[in-house]
Amino acid sequence: MPVDTGFDRFPIRRIEEHPLNALARDAWPATLAPVAHLLDHGLDLGPATVFVGENGSGKSTLVEAIGLAYGLSPEGGSVGAQHSTRASESELWDHLQVVRNAGASKRGYFLRAETMHGFFTYLEENPSPFREDIRFHERSHGESFLDLVEDRFRGAGLWLLDEPESALSFSGCLALIGILDRLLDTGKSQVIMSTHSPLLASLPGATIYEVGDWGLNASSWEDLPLVLNWQAFLGAPEQYLRHLR
Repeated sequence: MPVDTGFDRFPIRRIEEHPLNALARDAWPATLAPVAHLLDHGLDLGPATVFVGENGSGKSTLVEAIGLAYGLSPEGGSVGAQHSTRASESELWDHLQVVRNAGASKRGYFLRAETMHGFFTYLEENPSPFREDIRFHERSHGESFLDLVEDRFRGAGLWLLDEPESALSFSGCLALIGILDRLLDTGKSQVIMSTHSPLLASLPGATIYEVGDWGLNASSWEDLPLVLNWQAFLGAPEQYLRHLR
């Protein structure tokens, strides 16, 4: 277990298997190597954590479970949000224990690009009684995503994002990095994100975990296959495209 120095002010310092509710290792999602790694060893968290990996590797499963264990809706929203359309989340969250930093904020927000359309409808149907909400459906996908981040990610809290790059252009990803960096600069906020984007994986100060059949492997940004593959493709795209014909 990490030593509590009393100086950490972000919400979560560790995620581990709940000692009174173990998950059978032969049942999904414990059959995913990254999930088994988390259950067997726990995971210490700093202010910013980024999970990268191929489709189906388990990175979104981890982010979703952490959000649910913290009290967030699997389809997006703040702590206690009731938005739900079709339940598809794994049971992993119910087997996790969240170790919080003493005195840290319990606020948070979860955004996942794949459920944003339904979530915007939920917000329209449940408007704030205190102010006029942004008309998200009248904006482009990327504009509405950034509008929501700027409007809801405020002050101290836990901010979770699942593959936000699917909603964003290159400049939109840069804008998101800027917002998250400013939140982290306060020392009271925490970001956990899954991504396929080398740009978003470069979030300053983030601990990066490569997710795959080996479990969880901490890596530097410049050593990520994600980064190396994009660099190689941009340097010589014809060498990749010729194999598709």
